[in-house]
Amino acid sequence: MEESKKEIKYVGVGDRVKAVITDSVVLIGMIIGLTYVFDSFENVPESAKMIAFAFVFFLYDPLFTTFFGGTLGHLGNGLRVRRESSINEKILIHSALIRFIVKALLGWISLLTISKSEKKKAIHDSVVGSVVVYVKQ
Repeated sequence: MEESKKEIKYVGVGDRVKAVITDSVVLIGMIIGLTYVFDSFENVPESAKMIAFAFVFFLYDPLFTTFFGGTLGHLGNGLRVRRESSINEKILIHSALIRFIVKALLGWISLLTISKSEKKKAIHDSVVGSVVVYVKQ
């Protein structure tokens, strides 16, 4: 049991920032793509546009984290978000939503706490009991 704990490598600030930058590019690409899609139709209701953009901004992170174990930024950089209590399991949707909200509210402040934690947990990880780990390569 102790041996398996030694194999777990927790992700520090640098690689998390890489994931955030990747996700920023992905989100910008999604917004541009949505804009082109809406421009190709006439008379798209503003409410439909608002719902689509809100979906991209507010559900991208929680949905990807729940279903795939991380956002495209995490996945592309070999990182996964997991339950601290069961490292092989993804976090549930309600935890992913709370994690995202706390992360969005605190922004970079949450990342600054990573170095103080043995498991390199940000505040948003501590709130929901998640950790970010490297995928075995």
